[in-house]
Amino acid sequence: MHITELLDPDRIACRQSCASKKRALEKLSQLLGAATPVLTEGEIFDALVGRERLGSTGLGKGVALPHGRMPGLARPLGAVLVLEEGVDFDAVDQQPVDILFALLVPEESTDEHLQILARLAELFSDPEFCRQLRACPDAETGYRLFVQRESHPLSA
Repeated sequence: MHITELLDPDRIACRQSCASKKRALEKLSQLLGAATPVLTEGEIFDALVGRERLGSTGLGKGVALPHGRMPGLARPLGAVLVLEEGVDFDAVDQQPVDILFALLVPEESTDEHLQILARLAELFSDPEFCRQLRACPDAETGYRLFVQRESHPLSA
């Protein structure tokens, strides 16, 4: 699955201000909630927070991948939040997080969930991609960056 199949510009928010990890997860829940009538923002937020309680999804280098498996969801969905200033996310390197990619998958999609997370971790390990995403002025530009990366994937 291509990352662009998870996204659309309506679920990308660039240059946002959030004072905390909680506020960032709330914003991601709003973006995802608007995309699926079967889930409420509250259900999404609870799933993301519940996963964070198991251990931070902060990968390091300013990136976090909050995620959750959701009953009733028909297909995987993603949302991107790029912050003006990083927030404390209890990341492995203890650095603030300013790029968040939230992923929701159907409850029964364990293998697909892990494959998507691996692909996202690979994508966000590229410092140039992260630099370009941080510089995006708007959602359309951010989406085009993902499309461009999908058409020119990282070499193995």
